[in-house]
Amino acid sequence: MLQFSKYQGLGNDFLMLDGRDAASTAFCFDLTPGRIQRLCDRRFGVGGDGVILALPPREGGELRMRIFNADGTEPEMCGNGIRCLARFLADSDGDQPGREWQIETLAGRIVPRLEAGGVIRVDMGPPFLEPVSVPTTLEIGDSGIPQGELVADGEVFAVGAAGMGNPHVVIPVADVQAIDLERFGSALEVHPAFPAKTNVHFVQALNPRHLVMRVWERGAGPTLACGTGACATLVVCHSLGIADRQARLDLPGGPLEIAWDAATGHVFMTGPAEAVFDGVVSPDVWGTDVPVVKAEAPLDGPAIAMPSVPTEDAQRPTSGMAAIDCATACTTGCQRPEACPSAEARARVAALLSNSSLDDLVNLATRSLEARTRARFQPDPGRQA
Repeated sequence: MLQFSKYQGLGNDFLMLDGRDAASTAFCFDLTPGRIQRLCDRRFGVGGDGVILALPPREGGELRMRIFNADGTEPEMCGNGIRCLARFLADSDGDQPGREWQIETLAGRIVPRLEAGGVIRVDMGPPFLEPVSVPTTLEIGDSGIPQGELVADGEVFAVGAAGMGNPHVVIPVADVQAIDLERFGSALEVHPAFPAKTNVHFVQALNPRHLVMRVWERGAGPTLACGTGACATLVVCHSLGIADRQARLDLPGGPLEIAWDAATGHVFMTGPAEAVFDGVVSPDVWGTDVPVVKAEAPLDGPAIAMPSVPTEDAQRPTSGMAAIDCATACTTGCQRPEACPSAEARARVAALLSNSSLDDLVNLATRSLEARTRARFQPDPGRQA
């Protein structure tokens, strides 16, 4: 049974999978783009804008975050997503205001902080304004950012671009509600000026400290909010002279406070993140795709999750052989099929699934979820910062 918690930030919702513990049996399923699409389907799955995994660190941080869009693609970062992850960690571990996390992402180290009332303030780092780092073919303009005119579906738009570990194009307009987001958002997402595609944001400045924006997210389409997009929008609007360094940005899902610090060059995002519910995914959701067998091609890039067996079994050496960590060594297939160190544990997992009824598995997962929920209200002093 795949355990998850669902969180939302301004209506941008994500399924949280906790794999910080390498022995977690919650990661006995191999996630694939197809399975992520199934999970995020709002009729045939759980429903969500994406899936977020909390994993052990690789580069000296406290943990590592991987996020996947509803279509199975992997973006570099997500501002709403990392706020939801921070709130999930705080709720699960009983952390108090003031707690910070050093989280590794594909966009680099990001540092969210838990504030009073469950609000999350995130140091998003400095924006990327060099065209190659966005990436974009737009050239640096008079405002010091990549800017120019782009044609989308026959219309010409004056745009600015910025990177927040992922690409963003920002289009100031007189009336943001009059924009046909479906028409122009989809066209600009795949514009040749953005070789890695881009997130698209139309923005209207009510005054220099109050902006209203609409979001078309790369790989997701229209969403209620985009944290990295709000950061990029403030940076572009300030550079163009239509916004202060700190402003409220109203998104369809609600407001975010964004500040671009002049001293450090870092962008800070402050906004809510809330728990929706905990749950388990029945193996039946995969259809004929048996959970313990790789029936689809694995996701590109580094391993998604933890090994499908307890770590102690995965690292126990066979006589005369060096220990092997299946979580990292076997991400593209078993490296030691003649003497697989995790074969025994995999057999136990298969036996558990075949000898247990669906009710038994649900009861087992429910007990685990109840324990995690109790932990949210009964903090463990040993896991405080």
